Amino acid sequence: MSIKRGKQVNYRAKDQDDQPTRGPFAPKPPPPVLTWAEHMAAREGATFAPFSLTAKYDKGALIDHPKFGKGVVTAIEGPRIEVCFESGTKKLSIPT
Repeated sequence: MSIKRGKQVNYRAKDQDDQPTRGPFAPKPPPPVLTWAEHMAAREGATFAPFSLTAKYDKGALIDHPKFGKGVVTAIEGPRIEVCFESGTKKLSIPT
């Protein structure tokens, strides 16, 4: 003899990708992406270090690249850094 069970109902809120949209397990929204002008507004008169493949950079470091110009390091992803230049965001390789 078997027992018939109804379909189990899940009441948590979900978005289209089946991820919870609120609560402790909801993904955090990404941080706002700042433009080059917004990065530079707080750093007027700052000195820029020349870009070097042998140097190590921290997030927020100011660099002067020979091809792309002045920029701000926005992220570090293993052997690459993401730099926000006036012409756009670029990923540059650095030694680990």
